Amino acid sequence: MSLSASAENLSSEGQQNGGGNDSNMCLELALEGERLCKAGDCKSGVAFFQAAIQAGTDDLRTLSAIYSQLGNAYFYLGDYVKAMNYHKLDLTLARSMGDKLGEAKSSGNLGNTLKVMGKFDEAMICCKRHLTISKEMGDKMSEGRALYNLGNVYHAKGKQGRIGYQNPGEFSEEVRECLQQAVFYYEENLKLMREFSDSAAQGRACGNLGNTFYLLGDFQQAIYYHNERLKIAREFGDKAAERRANSNLGNCHIFLGEFEKAAQHYKRTLVLAKELGDRAVEAQACDSLGNTYTLLRDYPTAVEYHLRHLEIAQQLKDKVGEGRACWSLGNAYSAMGNHEKALHFAKLHYNLSKELGDEMGQATAQMNVEDLQKILGIDKIIPKDEKGNKTQSIKTAASNIAASSPGRYRLRRESMDNLNLIKLTPEGKKKESNENPPPARAGIAPQPSQEEDENNFFELLSRFQSGRMDDQRCALRTNIKPKIVATQENEKDEDDLLELIAGMQSKRMDEQRVVLPFLPGLNANSANQPTMQSTQDTDDSFIEMLQGARLDDQRSLLPLSSNLQDAEEPENRKPKDNAQAGATVPEEDLFALIQRLQAGRMEDQRASGPAKT
Repeated sequence: MSLSASAENLSSEGQQNGGGNDSNMCLELALEGERLCKAGDCKSGVAFFQAAIQAGTDDLRTLSAIYSQLGNAYFYLGDYVKAMNYHKLDLTLARSMGDKLGEAKSSGNLGNTLKVMGKFDEAMICCKRHLTISKEMGDKMSEGRALYNLGNVYHAKGKQGRIGYQNPGEFSEEVRECLQQAVFYYEENLKLMREFSDSAAQGRACGNLGNTFYLLGDFQQAIYYHNERLKIAREFGDKAAERRANSNLGNCHIFLGEFEKAAQHYKRTLVLAKELGDRAVEAQACDSLGNTYTLLRDYPTAVEYHLRHLEIAQQLKDKVGEGRACWSLGNAYSAMGNHEKALHFAKLHYNLSKELGDEMGQATAQMNVEDLQKILGIDKIIPKDEKGNKTQSIKTAASNIAASSPGRYRLRRESMDNLNLIKLTPEGKKKESNENPPPARAGIAPQPSQEEDENNFFELLSRFQSGRMDDQRCALRTNIKPKIVATQENEKDEDDLLELIAGMQSKRMDEQRVVLPFLPGLNANSANQPTMQSTQDTDDSFIEMLQGARLDDQRSLLPLSSNLQDAEEPENRKPKDNAQAGATVPEEDLFALIQRLQAGRMEDQRASGPAKT
């Protein structure tokens, strides 16, 4: 029930009973909080909701609506822990009232919050509960939302597991299963939305499917769904969605080696970004265009776009973006034979990397500087540290950093003519791996068998657990005579012992019972005080999730929420105060691919030495 509906109910009850002043005050405060949140002032809205809870109410549905609104407000403010707590309270209250619709709604809200916090398994439980209730009640629209949320959870988990892999299609089997599950739920959502002729929801589903197929390395399917997304966005005049679709299509065409088509989509992305007034996305489009024209070997055009990227990055004070633009400009000028300008930008890249503390970027920039100095005949200057000591050689430093950060940069140079873009796609890599199987590893120490590990584990466990029962035993009296006592006395002792054991064991069971938590804002003398219904028919894993706060203290730090947004939303927005974020550098900027393709820019310009006679 919404707050407005609660207001109508309370006003009618107040007229009949002449009471409910506290509840009316609570509702008035909550309505003002709701108004402020809708106006975009969630911080002030939260203050009114908290005041409503302080006023208290005896209407359970009003309290449920306040919990839901508070959870949503804290979610938009980025306080996900508080959002999770209020959504849990809302879920508990809905279940205690037997409100299936409320339970479905709160389960979906809780699932979304847990997903952003990186608790994917718990989020799946909530979203699946949302889906189950929606199907039971025959609510197709709610079912569609549950399917969409489940797709987002599996997509986020798969994308998070893909961290550390360079290109789409490179990941473990577990990640592949997550992404395939995301495809399944998005396709089911798309079917339902087509039944309802909901074009906007169809567009979101198509965008999500395109992004998921992109991660799976199926670029043809990704292009199909992104084109569908593009058509719907144009139909509704949604320029932001049209911009995202064009950017995604450009990325897909790059991996298929269709650079001209990629450039067309990136140009459209640039136009739309300027129309939307989004300077960061404008810079990202310039960076993508510069890289694309570098792949087309149109270096003057590449320089033009990289200079525009550099200018915007400087205006937005994005040091990471500046460094990327300087690195790209050094590559382009070097390929054009303008080594003086290439050296200038290589030095700028070195200084920016040093300022940011980027050791890998610093090593790469220093190597480029040394190579260019050799071409220009400039004496190599070995840098010194703060104490005046000569630092280690650049090759040594580069190899050390490369060993600690494998796959991030490629420092050895290869001829661009010998590189084939298609070989870098997942299909090409699979073929190459079949032709050249990896060498067998030798000298690996023998590992203990599974049976041996289990025996050691159970031995340790038995020793660790052996004292649990002893702690609960009663101490035997030492004044018992060794002679056999009367039968009645034996029976009495046995009854006392059984009563003692039963009392101690019952306490253990009470500690494991599910109790209704304290509900802030609910008047203690309310006649509507909820009682927890039987949970025998509920899913054990769902109850375990509700009680899962006890494990929170053992969890690792939460990942950045920017990496865990919905698949359809722009994923390259980073906090402005994070210098390492790179707001003007697109997330899927194909940096590793382009760097490998550009790795031989110096060798392409070298003259071959005279042959020996």
